[in-house]
Amino acid sequence: MRRGGFEDAWTAEGALRRFLEGRRLGFDAAPHETVAAYLTRWLKSMEFLLKPTTYARYRTYVHGELIPVFGEIRLEELAHDHIAAYAHQQLEAGRGRQAVYHCLATLSSALGSAVRTHRLPFNAAQPMPIRRPRADERVPWSAEQAVEFLTHCREEDPAFADVIEVIIGTGLRKGEALGLQRACVRIDERVMFIRHTLSAIDNHELVLTAPKTKKSRNWVPLSERVAAALQRAIARNTSTDNDHVFQDADGKPLHPAAVRRRFHELREQAGLPHVTIHDLRHLAATLALEGNVSWPSSPRHCGIPPCRPRRTSTAI
Repeated sequence: MRRGGFEDAWTAEGALRRFLEGRRLGFDAAPHETVAAYLTRWLKSMEFLLKPTTYARYRTYVHGELIPVFGEIRLEELAHDHIAAYAHQQLEAGRGRQAVYHCLATLSSALGSAVRTHRLPFNAAQPMPIRRPRADERVPWSAEQAVEFLTHCREEDPAFADVIEVIIGTGLRKGEALGLQRACVRIDERVMFIRHTLSAIDNHELVLTAPKTKKSRNWVPLSERVAAALQRAIARNTSTDNDHVFQDADGKPLHPAAVRRRFHELREQAGLPHVTIHDLRHLAATLALEGNVSWPSSPRHCGIPPCRPRRTSTAI
């Protein structure tokens, strides 16, 4: 086996030592492969293993952050000191801790794959040079504030009020509510089946993917208020191009970013404290616990067969 193209004898000897050490430990070290080449190859291998939205996020970190910083370093020479110095420099420059952590987590995932495939002996990004940021403590709305918001929505935007009514009344995630299909809503039986979540790739292309967790793919019972909101939303639909329960004025699925902006516009108009749409999910759980509500955990409780499965990722 021959390798060439080294700058000098000292560099060549170092590459030989690393190659022989790698053989002894059971991994195959390619002395000329850079971090950029490896990350590009790793990202390509993950394209059909990840959800489209996750892949898009990884791609942004790899090409926008990691390759410009570490790309020219040889993969075997990438050290924990390089990564720690980058993290500290970013934080000192005022960048958000959450963004820096997610960028390093992407690098750690890539290097972890290299270790599992015997490409590297260890993961240079572990341990992480910064701690995982704690989530901000949030205080969800009270039931009275939720009613106040829904009342305001009914006056200003009745169609949007139905979206919020469904989220508060069922505890769905925003993407699960926006990805809800008419075929999976059964008003007469007072149940619906969660099969998809609607996401935006690069905040542009809308795709239907599988729900966040396996348990999320389940039957959800409907109260009379939620059933009425769904019935109104379905009655408004004029487009036959898609089967979405919630559509905009043009008959297209509601864009998650547009829903988020509209939510905060109406919240500010109503003079209510800042919360996110996801916080309404926690409000739903609180209301259910306070009301001692028992929800069925599987379709057999309803005596209804599940909806026919579809592809887990569909571009809209």
